Amino acid sequence: MTEPVFDTEYTDTLVVGGGQAGVAMSEHLGNLGVPHLVLERDRIAEAWRTRRWDSLVANGPAWHDRFPGMEFEDVDADAFAPKERVAAYFEAYARKIGAPIRTGVEVRNVERNQGRPGFTVETSTGIIEAHRVVAATGPFQRPVIPPIAPEDERLTQMHSSEYRNPRQLPEGAVLVVGAGSSGVQIAEELQRAGKPVYLSVGPHDRPPRAYRGRDFCWWLGVLGHWDAEVMKPGTEHVTIAVSGANGGKTIDFRELAHQGMTLVGRTQAFQNGVATFDADLADNLARGDANYLAMLDAADDYAARNGLDLPEEPEARRIPSDPPCVTEPLSELDLEAAGVTAIVWATGFSVDYGWLDVEAFDGNGRPQHQRGVSSEPGVYFVGLPWLSRRGSSFIWGVWHDAKHIADHIATQRKYLAYHEAAQCQDAPVPAESAIDDTSAERVN
Repeated sequence: MTEPVFDTEYTDTLVVGGGQAGVAMSEHLGNLGVPHLVLERDRIAEAWRTRRWDSLVANGPAWHDRFPGMEFEDVDADAFAPKERVAAYFEAYARKIGAPIRTGVEVRNVERNQGRPGFTVETSTGIIEAHRVVAATGPFQRPVIPPIAPEDERLTQMHSSEYRNPRQLPEGAVLVVGAGSSGVQIAEELQRAGKPVYLSVGPHDRPPRAYRGRDFCWWLGVLGHWDAEVMKPGTEHVTIAVSGANGGKTIDFRELAHQGMTLVGRTQAFQNGVATFDADLADNLARGDANYLAMLDAADDYAARNGLDLPEEPEARRIPSDPPCVTEPLSELDLEAAGVTAIVWATGFSVDYGWLDVEAFDGNGRPQHQRGVSSEPGVYFVGLPWLSRRGSSFIWGVWHDAKHIADHIATQRKYLAYHEAAQCQDAPVPAESAIDDTSAERVN
């Protein structure tokens, strides 16, 4: 059976991905009059629908985690929107701006044209020619499970992107590897469901959910931390433990341990049914505490210098005592003896740009760009963490990054428009046209 033949389609700018980054790009491109098309292989904001656990809510309050042009409906400004409401928000926003989003279309390959401008894009429905391509597929493309994962058929193992609720897992204890926002929320949900939980804790930052009546998102904003342009040295593998679950609260690993969770250090290896852990648990907790207290100090200083009438909160500085699992940490765990029947890997994601066959990546496959403008002219990236600053991975940060990229595209279009106009003006007049013109003057 032969595949159907499609006519080639043309557009100025092709945006690949119909999540928050793609919708933001469409808004700014539309405002600047740039003809464009957005392709999404599934549905708008699909990652929020099917690649998150059932109880997930946004990590920032509704007043903060949104685009400037529209507020959330039916979600209190200080509440945390459930994942279904986030997906519905982007659908509604796309309708509001009239975004030309085509769903159910997969981009399979992008190649630069030779001897002529632009790119040839192979999709599941045909060929598209585009002058520019924006990769708006985001950072959560390929779930990462480290190679240390044991090959043991007795264990149920899944990545956090596959986890939905405690009913997925068999009876018994669970080891959750990774204590960033995803790992700690899943671990706490499993503990609430009555499961014995072991949580593997690595280096992390632990901001207060709220302090002196203001959410940490607000504090990071007024303190200028969202605008940090580069990570501090040595923080590349540090996760952030923050949650909006159950109305939002500050994550405290010691408190979870006092409630029955067993904390362990970073998971090092598995051999013969035994998991081994680094002896770094106390250091990791201390680092998280230092980050937490430093933010309280900065907030207090800001409030004092600016005369803000915000209630003081001395209890926020109370650090619970170390539980036994911290003072006498486990160096190894016999999984069968401990009744562990499942492992949830909350170990993050990697990007996947296998469809983008252009010179825009370094030797490790990472995008080479400056604020989203790649080293390959005409190719752009949006939606990546630290694309331009710390806030880039948040919904509002994506919106601002997309505006910068759209402005760059509009500027490039102006240069090309000048070139085309100059070519027309400088083009020589054909000889026959000159003769015809002269003859016309003689007749007249």
